Amino acid sequence: MPADNLQNLCAETREKLKSAINILEPFLNEHTLSQLAAEQDEETVQFYKGFLSDLRHLLAFSEVAYEKLGIVQRRPNFDADFAEKALYNVYHRCVNVFFYPKNESYSEDGRYAYTGQDAIRFRKKPVRPARDIILNITRTYEELRDDLAYYESDYLTERRMQADRKHA
Repeated sequence: MPADNLQNLCAETREKLKSAINILEPFLNEHTLSQLAAEQDEETVQFYKGFLSDLRHLLAFSEVAYEKLGIVQRRPNFDADFAEKALYNVYHRCVNVFFYPKNESYSEDGRYAYTGQDAIRFRKKPVRPARDIILNITRTYEELRDDLAYYESDYLTERRMQADRKHA
């Protein structure tokens, strides 16, 4: 990918991460397990424990990726390899963590992905703030997934082929 395109992709990705961080951080600062699962059964409490844990991981990974992309942009000489690795990590640590949360409190139902309806389905019906936080950041992570699809598998394939050519 040409350096200009790569620099632009890094800048756009960083801005998208910042918007997600600006939604996630206040939610996690303002909502507690006892608020979300007030007077609920043990199964619901476990659901929200997993939900909050997944959001904390997503926030942490997004913040680290945001900072790495900032380093990419601040370096006096653009380092394409470092930029590519940073974008690869955004895909695998942020996008994948959003769409495949460890505790599976929600998931994407591909049958709804192209209908204009919400493609996110929750394992249990969440309280409105929990539902809203996911729906508010879904579009951002969908855009990141689309923008960074190359880093799903093609990036590593290309790196392996480059390494094989060097060793041949």
